[in-house]
Amino acid sequence: MRQNSTKPITSIIFAYAVVYVVWGSTFFFIEKALHSFPPFVLGSIRFVIASVLLMGYCWIKGYKLFNKAAVKQAVFVGFLLLFVDMAAIIWSEQYISSGIVSILSAATAIWFIIFDKRKWKENFSSPTIVLGLILGFIGVIMLFAEQIFTSIPEEEKSQNLIAMLVLTCGTIGWTIGSLYSKYSKKPEQKEEQEEDLNVMVKTAWQMAIAGLAFSLVASLNGEYANFQPSAVATEDWFSIIYLALFGSILAFSCYIWLLQMRPATEVSTYAYVNPIVALVLVHFFSDHYVTQMQVAGLAVVLFSVLLMNWNLYSNSKLYKNYKRKKRIKKLRYMAPKSSIPRIIEVADFGTSEKKEKQKAEGKTEVKQKEVAEADEFV
Repeated sequence: MRQNSTKPITSIIFAYAVVYVVWGSTFFFIEKALHSFPPFVLGSIRFVIASVLLMGYCWIKGYKLFNKAAVKQAVFVGFLLLFVDMAAIIWSEQYISSGIVSILSAATAIWFIIFDKRKWKENFSSPTIVLGLILGFIGVIMLFAEQIFTSIPEEEKSQNLIAMLVLTCGTIGWTIGSLYSKYSKKPEQKEEQEEDLNVMVKTAWQMAIAGLAFSLVASLNGEYANFQPSAVATEDWFSIIYLALFGSILAFSCYIWLLQMRPATEVSTYAYVNPIVALVLVHFFSDHYVTQMQVAGLAVVLFSVLLMNWNLYSNSKLYKNYKRKKRIKKLRYMAPKSSIPRIIEVADFGTSEKKEKQKAEGKTEVKQKEVAEADEFV
């Protein structure tokens, strides 16, 4: 029975590695690709390739590809999530390091607390969420303060601050798009709607909308007119292909699969790992210098995100199972002085304690059995 319920551990580890490392590395590879690609051309090529491949995969799988209501929603959500936010990220990385971009992107949780009006009462009545919100702002202010007080030319300083403000607006766009996607369906209308689209089909449509928007802007602002594919370095072609295939398709597919296999609160830990991966890549493989202020800002932001999600984590099945296993693990030490009823009591989160003294050597076998049962639980 234990064998049948075992998850494919190797596949889960691989999927987490992809979500953690690949998504974290996309910030770095965007910065690399910008050496040869204008920002909107980069976004255009990335999302056109990704949307065509993902839609093709969905067609091969036999998924339904069109639903008027779902596609209409994808237009708005894709515009905000994949165009506005990604355009802000790509444009900003022309001026500030991908490490700083990744840290500010991690602070998106701040805007979810502020803009999710339906949860204001719940969020702002929670001390941990309010504290996390305050710390999140402090972490962001630390990054802005570093740029304000650093010893660089005023023109460069102003450009860096503008890039950070643009990026912040992009994260707000991501938040609004996410909340719209979350609340757009009214419960009373669900039964009347036609069959919904698979989540991968919806994402393909969102990527298609983003690719179209990037292409229009790149055409209107002259980026495509001045773009010369022959001048693109080989390593930069690799970067954009990596972003399309691995960043947009493989990592997303692993993310969706993990949500089906593991608790959502566990999968959401990618938000803590991605900026760390980005900062490590910047430190070892770029000309940017990772400062102590950036590391401190990252630590403050990640801790604030932890606090803002603490209620979610503490109420999750994963956390409760963890506490239960810790409690049961103590049976190894308690068993020699306990009875079988005591083991059952602790396993079921009982609070009363019953102690019995060992009166005869004949109970040795019973105690050994108790320890073996406890090991089975662990």
